[in-house]
Amino acid sequence: MLLQKTVRSIQLHLNEFFEKLATLGPAVTPAAWCDARLKLAHTAFIELNQRAILEVVYGPKADATLVRRWKGHRLLAIDSSLVRLPNREELGEEFGWVKCGNQAGATGQYPQARLSVLTDVLNRIALDTVLVPWKQGERDLAIAHIAHLEPEDVGLLDRGFAAYALWAHFVAQQRLFVCRCPTSSFREVNRLFQQNQAGISVVVTLRPSDHQRLKIRQAQLPEVITVRLVTVRLPSGELEVLATNLLDEQKYPTAEFAALYHSRWGIETFYGVLKGRLDLENFSGLSSQAVRQDVFATVFLSNLESLLIAPAQEQLEHKSPKAKYRQQVNHAVSFHAIKSHLIDLLLGSEPLETVLPKLQSLFLGNPVAVRPERGVPRKKRSGWRSYNFQRNTRKVVF
Repeated sequence: MLLQKTVRSIQLHLNEFFEKLATLGPAVTPAAWCDARLKLAHTAFIELNQRAILEVVYGPKADATLVRRWKGHRLLAIDSSLVRLPNREELGEEFGWVKCGNQAGATGQYPQARLSVLTDVLNRIALDTVLVPWKQGERDLAIAHIAHLEPEDVGLLDRGFAAYALWAHFVAQQRLFVCRCPTSSFREVNRLFQQNQAGISVVVTLRPSDHQRLKIRQAQLPEVITVRLVTVRLPSGELEVLATNLLDEQKYPTAEFAALYHSRWGIETFYGVLKGRLDLENFSGLSSQAVRQDVFATVFLSNLESLLIAPAQEQLEHKSPKAKYRQQVNHAVSFHAIKSHLIDLLLGSEPLETVLPKLQSLFLGNPVAVRPERGVPRKKRSGWRSYNFQRNTRKVVF
């Protein structure tokens, strides 16, 4: 029921759900559903994700050739996103309030949480997910995510993670990273921005600032780290400086870092799927437990979709050389197909050998073309236009 999250009323969804199960008896009421769901721990979805997805894709019995990698490395992006919660006192006390106001003064407040996910961007699978109060720093969450990286994984980080302490954690735990640097950070980075020249690769030694040194020592982190700085020219003409501990120029040529770091965009589109296609912030309950159930159920559903569409995506890849553009599965179609056949897939009497081909045929229908040269300029929308889009224009899958 939770995995079939819908934008319709709970009663309509309950009626359809039990009709699909062919269960006779009195109608289940929304009150009974809300009371029953509180007996389900949200950690059930975390364990489902571990057992049914991660062990299948990455476990010792998995077919390693089916996992997309870059030079033998998994590319794991780390980032967080703010999630607006239902306006309830319990949620505000647990996750924190956001104050609202205008020129006339304060206008109210609403609860908000921070969702942080470690995502395999080449395979679109979330490996680790946490939901915490929104004021908790994303760098601290990134440090916790490092524990889930394997030695050959490469962590991809945006400019907000450019900090000596975080990089030192990667180095101390012998993990790899690539991080974009802001225009004002380390002295060596600032010098490269001033030169404004692409294609430069230099290996430098970094030390913490004086006010950071004591904390670095207390955390037993290295007080000297060696990183490689690579400059890349973006299509917009802007210079990008990347810091990494992939030091081998022969194995990791400078020219390949632009495409490597561009892969980090996969975590942005991942959050787009959660909040857009799967309508994460349209929670099906108002309690803290209901919110956590919806969050981790949505992440599990996204991973399930990535796993199920893999055979269809492979077929489309083979067709792509004959087409002008590479094709990929339409996620609007695939998510709706999984929702419609979820009971057959997980609970039905029909064998999986029959259900899965039906799903694959639906996945192959109406694929979308990937146009790598197309760029849509970002525009800052007003709050009213965003609200109107969410209420009246956006197409919902569920």
